[in-house]
Amino acid sequence: MTHVRRALPGDAEEVLRLRQVMIDSLPRSQHSTEWHAESLPVLRARLAEPDGVFAAFVVDHPERPGALAALVAGTLDYRIGGALDPRGTDGYVFSVATDPDARRRGYARACMEALLEWFRERGAGRVRLTASAQAEPLYRSMGFTRKPDPLLELTL
Repeated sequence: MTHVRRALPGDAEEVLRLRQVMIDSLPRSQHSTEWHAESLPVLRARLAEPDGVFAAFVVDHPERPGALAALVAGTLDYRIGGALDPRGTDGYVFSVATDPDARRRGYARACMEALLEWFRERGAGRVRLTASAQAEPLYRSMGFTRKPDPLLELTL
């Protein structure tokens, strides 16, 4: 069984490294890491907020002490409710990454399951994300459905 845990402030540099892995895999991405220095203190502060609207779940790398193997991060977002979601609380997944040498072990799925549970516990009525063609089968296997735009959505 994969041990997933909530990311801590001390994980911030590794979280940024894995986020960069994700960014670098996107077409037309900016491969610069110059933004890391400015982002790092903000990320550390957000990771220190246990009751905030942001959460990141990680798996420690089994072969590299101090490194992370996988990351999933998301945030809660309030939007005025509607007929399908009267509370108006959405979860949004915006960063999913697995270290290239730790792929195909179920780490991203395990982290996603932890984040989805975190969303449920905070009253999210649905979860949204944008997926690459490579990642879409994972999300569809978890119940996400394609919408007319590139967003995928899961009703909780």
